[in-house]
Amino acid sequence: MAEKSTRQCILDTAEKLFALHGYHHTSLRKITGEAGVNLAAVNYHFGSKKALLEAIFEYHLVPLNRIRQENLKAVRDRSRRLNQPMEVADILRAFIEPTLRYRDSSSKTRYFIALVGQSMTETDDTVRRIFLRHLRPLGFLLYEILKEALPHLEPETLYWRLQCTVGAISHIMRLTGDMHITPEGIHPSQDAETLIEQLIPFLTAGLEAP
Repeated sequence: MAEKSTRQCILDTAEKLFALHGYHHTSLRKITGEAGVNLAAVNYHFGSKKALLEAIFEYHLVPLNRIRQENLKAVRDRSRRLNQPMEVADILRAFIEPTLRYRDSSSKTRYFIALVGQSMTETDDTVRRIFLRHLRPLGFLLYEILKEALPHLEPETLYWRLQCTVGAISHIMRLTGDMHITPEGIHPSQDAETLIEQLIPFLTAGLEAP
């Protein structure tokens, strides 16, 4: 097995097992057994189970966050160049569109989304702290740009509205397969385009409310 594929195989296997069974309930022995490698390979490529977890988040979030940051800055720069106010819907689209399209980009991303969702409910905060550390700079940028677009809002009001916004996006990100609370005869689509068009008007109204 080539060096690069060995590393990727370990990453993919660990991500799947962490998502299915939880970080603390997944041993390195379980990962190596399913990946078909020995413990020395994990130590060589990552050094520890926590470093392996860090690598999973870097693999997914570094490129995704770069796209989201570039999109948000493009909305702000265009507004300043044209001397026009920013539209909240444009800001939200810059953030949401790559997020939901990434969710649907590969079957492998489903395990990562499940891992993130799981981290929000686990009592141990190892996974959550790594996720939030990667998200913090992007969150601050989103807050600052929204503050510029919504100058009439008190900072604390904007903070809580942004928390509700991120909560709604996180909930939608984790929707896969059957939804338990669905009225009879309703078959909601879960593709990225549909969810984007549902989310943006809803969240825009909440952020812009008096």
